[in-house]
Amino acid sequence: MSIVQGMPQRPIRVMIVDDQPVVRSGLSAFLAAYDDLELVGEAGDGEDAVHACRRLRPDVVIMDMKMPRMDGAEATRAIRERQPEVQIIALTSFKEEDMVQRALDAGAIGYLLKNISSEELVKAVRAAREGRPTLAPEATQTLIQKATRGPRHRLGDDLTQREQEVLVQMVQGANNSQIAERLVVSRSTVKFHVSNILSKLAASSRTEAVALAVQNGLVD
Repeated sequence: MSIVQGMPQRPIRVMIVDDQPVVRSGLSAFLAAYDDLELVGEAGDGEDAVHACRRLRPDVVIMDMKMPRMDGAEATRAIRERQPEVQIIALTSFKEEDMVQRALDAGAIGYLLKNISSEELVKAVRAAREGRPTLAPEATQTLIQKATRGPRHRLGDDLTQREQEVLVQMVQGANNSQIAERLVVSRSTVKFHVSNILSKLAASSRTEAVALAVQNGLVD
């Protein structure tokens, strides 16, 4: 258990979902090396993951994308609809645009490839718990390529000043309630601005919008 400002902080509860037992075993082994992470369960496919998530209530789920019965994107959507407080990181061998888009559309906060180091994955788990997205460079590149196939104007040029302020807060990992408090506006106003930002950036999720904003220099 870690200590934050003199107060004990409980470990981050993590669940692993992958149809390959050897992958689950490997992930479990290196998660055990970190005191601030606690493995609370595993699942071998998306359908089992949805049921296990209800029972185990993890903070973060590490989710494979290609699985039998129910794939990772479907499972991500089902979990996020029922338990929006659970953050999900897609961990896969595939970097195709359709796969990245489906994962983010479903509500994943991260998209990583299985060739990353254990330190990088743990860092992503910690960021996810705080509501901050992490995308593999390959995944980010597919989103940028998608965006540049759109109209020939500089991405973000049509954002209003207030939308830019909201986008900065989104990049910092703030949720709607936190943004409303910081900018002294109502949550419904923040929701309206976030919707406009997603539309203007041609992003289907907050995670995608944040990735595009950072990669295109829309925020400092």
